[in-house]
Formats: sequence, C-alpha cells, structure tokens
Amino acid sequence: MSDSALALAEKLIAAPSVTPATGLVFDVFEAMIAPLGFEIHRFTRGDGEPGSDGAPVENCFAIRRGPEGSRHFAFAGHLDVVPPGEGWTSAPFAPEVRGDLLYGRGAVDMKGSIACMVVALSEVPQDAGTISFIITGDEEGPALHGTRALIDHMRQVDEIPDLCLVGEPTSVHRLGDMAKIGRRGSVNIWLTVDGTQGHVAYPHNADNPLPKLVAILAELNALELDDGTDWFQPSNLELTHLEAVNPAHNVIPAKAEARISIRFNDLHTGKELSERVTAIAEKHGGHARPVISGESFLTPPGEFSEIIVEAVEVETGLSPELSTSGGTSDARFLKDLCPVIEFGLCNATMHKRDEAVAVADLDVLARIYRRIALAALEK
Repeated sequence: MSDSALALAEKLIAAPSVTPATGLVFDVFEAMIAPLGFEIHRFTRGDGEPGSDGAPVENCFAIRRGPEGSRHFAFAGHLDVVPPGEGWTSAPFAPEVRGDLLYGRGAVDMKGSIACMVVALSEVPQDAGTISFIITGDEEGPALHGTRALIDHMRQVDEIPDLCLVGEPTSVHRLGDMAKIGRRGSVNIWLTVDGTQGHVAYPHNADNPLPKLVAILAELNALELDDGTDWFQPSNLELTHLEAVNPAHNVIPAKAEARISIRFNDLHTGKELSERVTAIAEKHGGHARPVISGESFLTPPGEFSEIIVEAVEVETGLSPELSTSGGTSDARFLKDLCPVIEFGLCNATMHKRDEAVAVADLDVLARIYRRIALAALEK
C-alpha cells in the first residue's frame, strides 16, 4: 500500500458525503480497496423501492477470502457525515493540514478511521484469513437502509464474520484510552392527548388535553428505571419535546403533544419500556407511538477485548478502559452477527466545526488495527 493513512483520509474527506451518502465517496473508497484483491459489492437501498422510504443510501460489502475454513474478521464503519454547518476556518470538504492536525468534516467520524482500516488490511497477507469491510452511507441519519441492509446481504451470501470491529471515535483524551464493549438501547416515544377546543370561560363545553398530558409526564418523570449494572450506567428517561399549538390566550387547545427519549441498559428491552409508557399514557387518556432505535448489547470482556487491549498497549502504552458509555452506533445491529467492539480515534471534535484528527494518530491507529486483525484471524 503506497498511500499513507493521511493521504487516504484526505481523499475521503474531499468527497462530500453528507448523510445519506451515495456515489463519489464510495467511488473513492472502492478505488482504494480494489487493488488489494477485494471482491466488492455495492448496492443502494431507499427511495423508489416498494415499501421503502427516505432518500437513497449506498452500502458496500467488500471481502477478500482467505484459505478455506479460515477465520473471518471484519471492519465496519460509515462514509456519511453530518452537515458541516457554518464558521469553519477552512472549507470542510477541502482537507487541510495545519500544524499537527488534519482538518475536515469526517476527519474523526469516521473517514480517518476508515483510512486506517484500509492501510491495516493492506498489510494483512491473504493466507492469514478472510477479511472484509462493512461500510454504509446511512449511520448519521435514520439508519433505515444502511447497516441493516448490509446484514441482510451478508446473510444472503453466507459471509458472516467471527469478529467485527467498528471504527467509531471512542478515545476521549488520548488515542487508546477507551474502547466500547457495549451500548445502551434507545427508544423515542411520541405522546399525544386529544381534547376538544373551546373558550376558557366555558370549560364545560371543552375538554382540555393539557392536564392529562401533565399527569402522564408527571408519572413518567417519577419512574426510577434501575440503578445501573456492573457494565452499564442507570437507564434514563428524558422529556425532549412539549407542544400545544395555541396562539390565543383564551382558547382551550384541541391537542397536546410531547416526546420522550429513553436510553436503557440490559435490564430492559425496547418493547417492555414501550409497553410500560403506553400503559401510563392510556391510563390518563393519551396515546403513545414508540420507535425503538436499537436494543442494548454487551460483548463481555474476553477473547476479543483482550486482543484490542494488547494491540493498544503495544502501540501506545495505554490500557484502554472498556466502557458502554455514550450514544448508539451501528454496532447495535452488527451484534446480531457476531461479537462486536468499537475502537477508534479521539472524539473531542466529532460533529463540531473544524473537526480535526492528529496526523500522528492516523499512523498509530493503522498499526493498532493491523495488530487487531492479525490476532483476530489467528484465534
């Protein structure tokens, strides 16, 4: 592999790919891995297909098979990025090295990590085992037609990895100080209470939905879901939206709405929490519409985490903390295929303007990823 991780990261950043990503950025990625002997499967899901919704999303599954019966190790990630916003010092899709840092949207989340994956796998000999990339253009968006579609494809072609590493930016203060061995689940629930509009001076001719919604929210706010577990922090329920459109001061509104978000650990399921909230809403005359974004999962410390810890220690001298903190990622889907852990660059600037990665970290991460892949294939 002649290109460095820096050079590859610059090429990926220079291909704008605000979620949902299609086209150019996948062309760039394919050009990187095709010379390495990968069999590349690109496909689009989304708008225009029967029963689909949302904008088109491109996905890529690429595989290089090793000897028959050898182990299969996969890297997973996403080429889509969040909108850059305003106020950047330099153009967000014109990668620029200033001092020790590479600036550009996606530098850490997560085009930089994908560049490191490519360099790492370019140095894995074919007889070491089967290696693959699971790359989507729909992680920063609804995630309806991304990694879930890739999983369906992999099952159809019967290419299931033994272990999978997701390159999310998990490090906090220094590269290597944290890896994610699990994530909490997420469910968002829309609450609606219908009433009857009327004049505030004649309440007997109306039905005010607001007291009912207040009663629902008070009971939900009083819930103590759990105290946490050995690996997870306590589950939390948060009110994220409250509305009763009513521009007039003397009118009882016809409808009141709210939205809550629950991040939950492995003591719960999205279904159980949805049913619990729905029962409370209906008790007070309301309705609930839950949308489960993902279930919690845990890859218990063991073989896979030991491989990652050892690789990080050799290259950085740090022993990464094994954590389940933070939001969700596509690991919530990939855990249905095989054990999955997340490890990647420092996350301080992800989703911010002037997103940047230390150039030196790219080289170190590529070496860490190479060690992980080789060790995973040997087990």
